[in-house]
Amino acid sequence: MLASKPAVRREVVNTVSALPCATMVRPIARCPSDRPMASFAVAPAVPKALARRHVLMQAQAGTKAGAAPATTEEEYIELDLPKPLGFKFARGNDGGAYIIDVNPKLGNVDPRVQPGDKIVLISASFGSEVWKAENFGQIMYAIRTRSGTVYMKLKRNFGDLSALEDDGMDQVEKMWKKERAGGNYGAGTKEIQARNYVQRKENERKRRELFDDALAKFKENDIQGALVEFENIIAMEPRNYVGDNFSRNTPIYKVAQYNIACCYSMLDQAEEALKSLDAAMSAGFDNFDQIRRDKNLVKVRASPKFQQLIDKYDEPVVNWNAVKATFGAFGGMFGGKKDE
Repeated sequence: MLASKPAVRREVVNTVSALPCATMVRPIARCPSDRPMASFAVAPAVPKALARRHVLMQAQAGTKAGAAPATTEEEYIELDLPKPLGFKFARGNDGGAYIIDVNPKLGNVDPRVQPGDKIVLISASFGSEVWKAENFGQIMYAIRTRSGTVYMKLKRNFGDLSALEDDGMDQVEKMWKKERAGGNYGAGTKEIQARNYVQRKENERKRRELFDDALAKFKENDIQGALVEFENIIAMEPRNYVGDNFSRNTPIYKVAQYNIACCYSMLDQAEEALKSLDAAMSAGFDNFDQIRRDKNLVKVRASPKFQQLIDKYDEPVVNWNAVKATFGAFGGMFGGKKDE
């Protein structure tokens, strides 16, 4: 476990784990035949797809298309899928988890799910309990540590991704976009640049506070709480970031990924720990000596996949391929095959 500092210096934190319980909402039956009917919200009288079909039929008949009936009821879908999941998730402006991609090549999917749908309920790590989806970090923790199929209840947004975009533009931002479109640099551009700088610094401050809170929870053996905060920090990584050294990730990102690997390792989730460790090294975390000796990564190092992973980023301590090749080349000098 590492602490992120403004300077290059890193602080190592050594603790032991303890896993508290998360807030639970209600149990679900794992067998579809045993579970009560899915608690969908009441469907609107005319679904969106039917409304679009109605407009098309009116156009083909030469009649004037009227406005689609307004829908006031929210729609939900429930699914229960085995891992791996073929969904990609992102953190919305409200801190929740939203689907941003549905890809069957990545894992199991449900054809009803669309980008923009929001997770409102998620199965707990173990057993049949269901947690209320409170924030992105908690949801990612629940999915990644889930033993068995993953249950999710989603609020349908029908492809609306506005929750993942920046807040609505004010007059200054509209002026800035107009100036940019015309190739000009005026008062709107100057003001929006200054505002973006202030906002960026504020976001950095918030991430730093979250990081400090996560470290404090880790030191108090609240591994689950620390993990949720670290997952939120990762999700708050600024888009299109380019550092002074042309790095595509912020300094806090790779340290948070490493600490996530430590947390998952301490929760006996070696596979998830390896994924986060891979992400940390891919982002530029290169303290390989720390990785090889950190006691929080003991269970990860016990995995047969660990050596292969670290060899991908660091020169192996022992090049076993070279050793095998050497013994293979000189094998005949030291006995070789016995005569039959």
